[in-house]
Amino acid sequence: MYARDNESGASRPQEQPTGAQVEAAVEAFRMLSDGTRLRLMWLLSAGEYDVTSLAAAIGVARPSVSQHLARLRMGGLVRSRREGRRVLYRARDVHVRTLIHEALFHADHEVSGIPRHD
Repeated sequence: MYARDNESGASRPQEQPTGAQVEAAVEAFRMLSDGTRLRLMWLLSAGEYDVTSLAAAIGVARPSVSQHLARLRMGGLVRSRREGRRVLYRARDVHVRTLIHEALFHADHEVSGIPRHD
């Protein structure tokens, strides 16, 4: 594999990811392979939500949303914080937000027929 050096633009060999890195990526994709969780992550990539708001936004029962959020938290994709009696959820970091956006923009190209970017 080759990667572009951002400074010079020259190609250089790209190091292979470690086994641990590959396993972490596979687990993240496994977490995102569920439609409900992907919809939740889309919302959580844009801001903080509580369970009630998320359930209303995607039309899924609160207990189901809570279960999905628990899995996403255990998978390291979501963080939470308490505000009074409410717990607010958000995508963990910029890497997770970028992953979600890129996956859904890729899907948009697949579904809509928008030309691919090189």
